[in-house]
Amino acid sequence: MLGCALISIEAPGTDLRSPYASQSDDAFNGRTLDQEVVNPILQQKRIPSTKNAYLAMFRRSVGFTAATRNGVRDKKAYDGLLQLIGYIDTCSQDERSAFLLKLLCRLVELREKSDIRLLRLNRIGATQYRELISGLLKVPSQGRLPVMIVVSILYAVKAHYSLTWTIEFQGINQSDAARGAYGDVTIKDGERVVLAAEITERKVDKPRLVATFNSKISPDGLKDYVFFVKLPSPTEEAYEQAAQYFAQGSEVNFVDILTWSWVSLVTIGQTGRDAFNAQLTLMLTADDVPRSVKVSWNDLVAKITSI
Repeated sequence: MLGCALISIEAPGTDLRSPYASQSDDAFNGRTLDQEVVNPILQQKRIPSTKNAYLAMFRRSVGFTAATRNGVRDKKAYDGLLQLIGYIDTCSQDERSAFLLKLLCRLVELREKSDIRLLRLNRIGATQYRELISGLLKVPSQGRLPVMIVVSILYAVKAHYSLTWTIEFQGINQSDAARGAYGDVTIKDGERVVLAAEITERKVDKPRLVATFNSKISPDGLKDYVFFVKLPSPTEEAYEQAAQYFAQGSEVNFVDILTWSWVSLVTIGQTGRDAFNAQLTLMLTADDVPRSVKVSWNDLVAKITSI
């Protein structure tokens, strides 16, 4: 159906019931379309589907007509195919585009109900780590991936230096105040707070910094607080306000996630990098992580490991 929908848009007037070019002047090459366009997209985006061309289930030079029904195992599905081909024939180009979009959405729904197996990240070089983290930070994840990256780096530092840290971190969109947390991430050594941090994709401006200082840093007497950010952030006014807090004895710093993560991975050795790989992969396997994020991970890993 996806191949028929595509060809109806790209070549209006095509006979959608003739998926072999030799059948008529208005026929199309369904096997080539599937092998070079449809199937690669389905496989790349981890849509559950066979790797074989869809015409492999039919006899040679079959036509999508009622006469073919007797030789098909799944007659209900084939009847649906014929019905939808008939519908497309009556559609305008805009309606065909809308139908194609809806069909793609249904395929994504199918993927979201399936189990996405993550590609394992084995030993890679420093340049590849930078490419991986940079790519992950560009993936829409509702803030999940920045948190995963920062937390995984902290676990890696802990492993490399054999620290006795306890690393506590918040779930996405959970209130720090409601859970009594100092920030998105809190590092403790026993009862002592080593570091508290927020991990954000939003710009950090002066009002936000002041609100954080008044609600968390000052009441709890925190001496070290970090905003892990994506550049360009924060504002110049936020830096000036942080300088004032430093003069008052509270150190508030802003760190670019990409730069900090990459430099940390370069300096913590293979033990630390192995810990990073393990923690990040573990967090990605959680049930609440969208399948689209897992597919993006697989795409990035496949890309950097194929170079």
